[in-house]
Amino acid sequence: RSSDLCRACSLDMPLLIDGRRVDLSSSVLELRDSHPCLLETARALTSKPAEIVEPKGLLYVQQREFAVTTPSDRSVSVLGSEDATTCHLLVVRHTGSGAVCLAHCDGSDTEDEVSMIMSCMNSFSNKLDGGRLELHLVGGFSDDRHLSQALTKQLVSAFDRQKDDIHLVTFCVSELNDKVENSIHFPIIYGIAVNVQTAEIYNATFQEKGPEEDLRSARILTGG
Repeated sequence: RSSDLCRACSLDMPLLIDGRRVDLSSSVLELRDSHPCLLETARALTSKPAEIVEPKGLLYVQQREFAVTTPSDRSVSVLGSEDATTCHLLVVRHTGSGAVCLAHCDGSDTEDEVSMIMSCMNSFSNKLDGGRLELHLVGGFSDDRHLSQALTKQLVSAFDRQKDDIHLVTFCVSELNDKVENSIHFPIIYGIAVNVQTAEIYNATFQEKGPEEDLRSARILTGG
């Protein structure tokens, strides 16, 4: 099935939901049905309208970018990104150190991107602080070409192959982020923001997408 999530070859599977190993042979909807907590968090996220995020304290993340910071950062209080249709937005947070990453993934190089994200998160996190790594995935919809489902599969498989235990907390992707208007499918959420201090993740839209929005966007158009 095109929406199935394939299990990686390793027997040591670090992706967890509610403390249980994830069955990656399940589809998105089967994971939802097996873990009601995922449906609850997805509904909580999609039930609220998008909040307008002010530029002050915002670090905006464009497509194929990610950013990592900590609560000690005096310049950045919010990480955010939007304009995601089949793209996925992800947040990784270490509950002990408070280090948080937001990434805007389009499937161009998922394995390397996830590896870089985890390497940065480990460099920002002191494991002596205790805590755990939590993953939040948002984005995609039920598109005709199944690009969203393919990216969901890539991301889950890539995080499953990391050496650290990662706890999947939010799974608002593909069919779980889908609405139908006049028989046409659309994403419910196009953008999210994360409060660096409180760890709140919410549906968001942005007045400004800088710094250097045009220059950074040009990198995507040229295949960078």
